[in-house]
Amino acid sequence: MVENVLKVQQLKVAYGGIKAVKGIDLEVNKGELITLIGANGAGKTTTLKAITGTLPSCKVEGEILYMGASIRSKNSFELVTEHLAMVPEGRGVFTRMTIHENLMMGAYTRNDSAGIAADIDKWYSVFPRLKERSAQLAGTLSGGEQQMLAMARALMSHPKLLLLDEPSMGLSPIMVEKIFEVIRNVSAQGVTILLVEQNAKLALQAAHRGYVMDSGLITMSGNAKDMLDDPKVQAAYLGEG
Repeated sequence: MVENVLKVQQLKVAYGGIKAVKGIDLEVNKGELITLIGANGAGKTTTLKAITGTLPSCKVEGEILYMGASIRSKNSFELVTEHLAMVPEGRGVFTRMTIHENLMMGAYTRNDSAGIAADIDKWYSVFPRLKERSAQLAGTLSGGEQQMLAMARALMSHPKLLLLDEPSMGLSPIMVEKIFEVIRNVSAQGVTILLVEQNAKLALQAAHRGYVMDSGLITMSGNAKDMLDDPKVQAAYLGEG
């Protein structure tokens, strides 16, 4: 039986008179890597912020179910204790803390010290650069290194659902490849992921299923590999056709 981790139904978000999200449906099942692609301003980040309760004052309508229960009224800090973690656009690392301290912050809801130490070693093995710089302040890292740290920090909470908002933004091509290699690796370990990404080609290559968002609406969804071959997707998002 398919286990539903996230179900969004008729989600609408309005800032004053501006309708940023206009009634969308999407779902993420256990173990899936789902991507939400679309042009800048399509409403992708707003959708993630509505899910995590991190929007500024605005009108949110519709249903957001996580592990079968509504999270519409929950605070973002409560969601972390329920194993829902987000890596925000812009990374959001604690710049005046060391890499090691950032990772410990990711585990603040846990009290299994041996497991925490094992997980830190695990993510240091995935991100050797972080291990080399473990005592360095996060604010002195490059953009790519900060992205690695933000992902590792989120994974320290053992998320049942990991939300990634534009993880490749502003990174060099080599670093983008590394970040997507890690995303595929994390997905292969069974972590359920919802990925918002402007690099549609890499996102669809990594994902199981995809949704296309345009002007606040879901305009297409389906198997990610099929979407890669779709002429409309190629023309609009892949620079082909």
